[in-house]
Amino acid sequence: MDYPIWDLAMGGGVLIGIVAITHVWVSHFAVGGGIAIALVETLAVRRGDAALRNLAKRSSLMLILISTVFGAISGVGIWVTIGLVHPVATSALIHNYVWGWAAEWAFFILEVVTALLYFATWDKVRPRTHVLIIWLYAFAAYMSLVIIQGIIAFMLTPGRWLATRSFWDGIFNPTYLPGLVLRTGICLFLAGAYMTFAALREREPAARARLVRLMAALQVVGVLLAYGGYRWWEAALPDSVRALFDSAKPILAQLAITRHLALWLLAGYLLLGLFALLVPKAQRWPVATLGLLLAFGFFGSYERLREGARKPFVIRDYMFSNGVLVHEIGEVNRKGILAKAVWAARENDGTPESKGRAVFRAQCASCHTLDGYLSIRALVAPVDADMIGGILATMREEGEEYASGKYIHDGHVATEQLDYPHMPPLVGTDDEVEALSAYLLSLKASH
Repeated sequence: MDYPIWDLAMGGGVLIGIVAITHVWVSHFAVGGGIAIALVETLAVRRGDAALRNLAKRSSLMLILISTVFGAISGVGIWVTIGLVHPVATSALIHNYVWGWAAEWAFFILEVVTALLYFATWDKVRPRTHVLIIWLYAFAAYMSLVIIQGIIAFMLTPGRWLATRSFWDGIFNPTYLPGLVLRTGICLFLAGAYMTFAALREREPAARARLVRLMAALQVVGVLLAYGGYRWWEAALPDSVRALFDSAKPILAQLAITRHLALWLLAGYLLLGLFALLVPKAQRWPVATLGLLLAFGFFGSYERLREGARKPFVIRDYMFSNGVLVHEIGEVNRKGILAKAVWAARENDGTPESKGRAVFRAQCASCHTLDGYLSIRALVAPVDADMIGGILATMREEGEEYASGKYIHDGHVATEQLDYPHMPPLVGTDDEVEALSAYLLSLKASH
């Protein structure tokens, strides 16, 4: 809220999701691929197995292109996107974890250097030296995951950090280890899914079947590890978070659907992996492609679920999705939202509708667009004036409950009538709330 909102018809959150999910698809292969290639070449050197060595060599170019090119570019894309869409949350993550980011970037530099060195030294150094290089890459890539997982998990379950503001309490939060196990499994099965295509290029049938079976085993292990990590992750969530998507009557039905979809996709992927493990000679490109799509689908669904479970926060119990901090609600109610969001206040020309538009821009535009994604005009169209007043009053009460520490995350009937419960509370002065009501009514009139 301290910074101007970047208006996007598609919604800033949707843009972040597209960039981020694309990045994690490739970045987790960059981690798992390093481990898988290191294992494959280690076995090749110990056994003198030419087919295994060729598999590692064929896979190394893909690893380089994905890790050091697409992964790096999309990683920068995430920073640019989150910095534009939600600068205040980005600033909080940087200030709280600056040394964590510094360590991650150091490991990423080591990752890039060893990846390039590994590819450039095929048949130019001793086999054991070459294996050492890829293991260094695998270590650096995994350590990047170890650090970033702590920061990602912190946004959903900050745990003791809320009281201590300790770097380590934030990193080692309640869902850190479950999420790390889950992501490790994802890294492994993505590596197996990608490298299956390289295995299928082996011309000798017996060797091809052996390589396919090895990659299938890697995928099965990864799926089982991911499933165990996912169940552990769910169990580690606070009850109020889990109630959003895993209850007899989930608060956010779309998240519940996403959860079921993720688990069914993972089950289907496990069946394909077992099929390739038991009947490797039957593995073909179409089946391998289906497996890769199922892997992508599960991972994307999980990321959608994890992000959605933070509602109505961007950092749970600390910062709402509109940038308002929980501990500053009382002050904002006294001074007004526009006293804090000065950039929005400048749009106020003195009329109630203009002031209401400024309040909307400060508190609501981070999620709602005017006519695009989560269109506020479409949402208020079927709602009468009394109901708008009731909804705003309920959201205002939520703010008071948050300020007093009495709020329980169980949703409210008024916002459920909009079919979108769990929005941030409404804060600000009485005049600002009245102005917002006037602005919403003007949108209803113009629909």
